[in-house]
Amino acid sequence: MAEKKEPRKITTHTLQEMKRAGEKIAMLTGYDFSMARALDDSGIDVILVGDSASNVMAGYETTLPITLDQMIYHASSVIRAIKRALVVVDLPFGTYQGNSKEALNSSIRIMKESGAHGVKLEGGIEVEDSIKRILSAGIPVMGHLGLTPQSIYKFGTYTVRAKEEEEAQKLLSDAEVLERAGCFSIVLEKIPANLAGEVTKRVSIPTIGIGAGGKVDGQVLVLHDMLGLTYEFHPRFLRRYANFYTEMKDAVGKYIADVKSSDFPNEKEQY
Repeated sequence: MAEKKEPRKITTHTLQEMKRAGEKIAMLTGYDFSMARALDDSGIDVILVGDSASNVMAGYETTLPITLDQMIYHASSVIRAIKRALVVVDLPFGTYQGNSKEALNSSIRIMKESGAHGVKLEGGIEVEDSIKRILSAGIPVMGHLGLTPQSIYKFGTYTVRAKEEEEAQKLLSDAEVLERAGCFSIVLEKIPANLAGEVTKRVSIPTIGIGAGGKVDGQVLVLHDMLGLTYEFHPRFLRRYANFYTEMKDAVGKYIADVKSSDFPNEKEQY
């Protein structure tokens, strides 16, 4: 009987090879053990333990309230489930902005306490010092440009970013700053497809898009959005691959009916 091969472990180097080979990178968010195990078994390349947990797991309106301790809890749950995927964890709001020493300490806590493989932070030249300091400890860093949800109160809207020339040029410049600083990849969120394509050509590191068109090196979606658990959310870039909210509601409804009618448990379902 042939020995079962262990799946190839995805690393930051693997992503670089994928970009060079023209192989698209598939990334989804994950926040807990059971979902992460299903993602990993499906062959996902990267799991992002996103600060979107603030929205989909905790019910907050923005990503700002989630804490470093909470992110470590979610990341630890995900790490225990995976054998193959690269796991990247968002540095939450207030744990890295304007203070490179705090950024390093936050990143060290995530890596030591969760066992994750890297961190992600938002911003361009403003966070360059933090990126360099985190990298000095050997911690891989993923960047994030375009719509940066932690800056929602500065933007005042979740609309598409960098449509104007000045902001587009800053984004291109920031992408080059992130590459020079040592980021292994950049998430591009809600920017024009042509601009995302230009960034992808200019930098040698992989770009991962969300609402950034198809000219990038990979795609990411929030798991709960693509599975149809967050049924109120309908941005143009979202493709729903399932309708879990309705399916769960129907299943729970059947369970309630069976309990109320004494149909569950039946004789085969008891001791």
